[in-house]
Order: sequence, then structure tokens, then C-alpha cells
Amino acid sequence: MRDYGALAFSYDGLMADGAYRRRVDFLERLFKKSRLPVGAVLDLACGTGTVACLLAERGYRVIATDGSEEMLTQAAAKAAGLDTPPLFICQDMPRLRLLEPVDAAVSTLDSLNYLTRERDLRETFRRVYRWLRPGGQFIFDVNTPWKLRRMDGQMYMDETEESFCAWRTFFSERTEICTYQVDLFRLRPDGAWQRDCEEHRERAWSGEMLRRCLEEAGFSAVTITGDLTLRPPVADEDRWTVRCRRD
Repeated sequence: MRDYGALAFSYDGLMADGAYRRRVDFLERLFKKSRLPVGAVLDLACGTGTVACLLAERGYRVIATDGSEEMLTQAAAKAAGLDTPPLFICQDMPRLRLLEPVDAAVSTLDSLNYLTRERDLRETFRRVYRWLRPGGQFIFDVNTPWKLRRMDGQMYMDETEESFCAWRTFFSERTEICTYQVDLFRLRPDGAWQRDCEEHRERAWSGEMLRRCLEEAGFSAVTITGDLTLRPPVADEDRWTVRCRRD
């Protein structure tokens, strides 16, 4: 089964601690510091569209892409009541192709970790650079290598009244990939529980690799900080925020 095939329908309930509004507040503060006034924004790997919808509510013209049709179905339903909803496009990150350039690009909640091959990471950065206007910012976050290594051999559980999710995680030092084996149980209308299984994989990208690939794509002013802050990251940081600019 593809990533987020079944999990898409329960994702928002299980991810209620995502602190989306704080994340969008942080992005907007960075937009206001941009050399280029920000009107049009790309939300790369938008998932169920929460960040895209919050940005649209604040008046930005949002183009949101994701490789999962199931996640975009949830996103489109969420955006139905907005005056100017995001434009949702089903695309894998390394195949990004837009109708017009944007003033800023964002990607949140470790979407870039799902690019497990270096060539896909490099191609994604090249394509984001291509579709950014000069002066535009690219802002994204990633799970850190420290966090993904710490998850080796762990088990996590999330539940709502209508779903129960168990995550088993394994980290390979050889591939630098953390594998999430996901068992999802959903309550059906007839009262029975339906079980689905998925496997997710995240690559532990080093700060040096991210910086090198961004600079090779043409980006400048590459800065890595702690999550939702402008301070340098500490050794046991779970998530980095990465900022760069197309000159």
C-alpha cells in the first residue's frame, strides 16, 4: 500500500498536536522579512492541506502539491468553504511543475525526509529553485538524524474515538533510513474495526548534505535553526528549520 493510503482518513485526528497555527505564524514572520513581497506561496507536500488552508485564510494565493491522492482528497474537502481555496495539484516532489512562479515555498512536518534518495532530494531542490521568483524564500523543516536514530526499536501509539494507530520504528545505520511500520484500526459505521497496514520511510539528512544540495541547486543564505526559532540548533534537536533564498 502507498504511503498515506489508509492513514490519510485519520491523519488530522492523530496529528492534532501538530501546532499548525504556530507553524504558520512563524512562516508569516519570515515572509515579512523577505526581500520579495510574498503573495503567492507553494506548499510542497501539503498533506491534508492544513497549512495551505491557513495560509489561504490569511490572504496568500496558495499552490499546494502532494503525491498522495488520498491526502489531497482530504485537503480539498477542508478547503471547500474558503473564499479563495488553494490550488491542489497531485505531484511527487521531484516532479514539481507549476503554472507560474511563486514568491515563497514552504514544506512542513518533515515532508523532505520522505525523499530517501539523494538524486530525488537534489532534483526537488532544483525544481523549487526553478519555480521561485528571484528574492523568494524556501523554508522547510526536517526530522533530525538525532531524532530518527533515537526512534530505533521504539513503539508509539495514537488514538481517537474512531481510530487507533500503532507505529513501530526501526533505524538502519547503513541506509540512514528510519522505517515506520504502521497498523491502523478504524471504526466502521457498522461498529466493526477495519485494520490497514502501511510502511513509511524517512531519510536522516545531515545538515551538511542539505546545505550542499541547496547551494548546488543555486540557493544562497542557507540557514539551519531549531524548530520554530531563529536560534542555532542544539545537539539533541528533534527538528530543524531550514531557510534559503533564490537571488
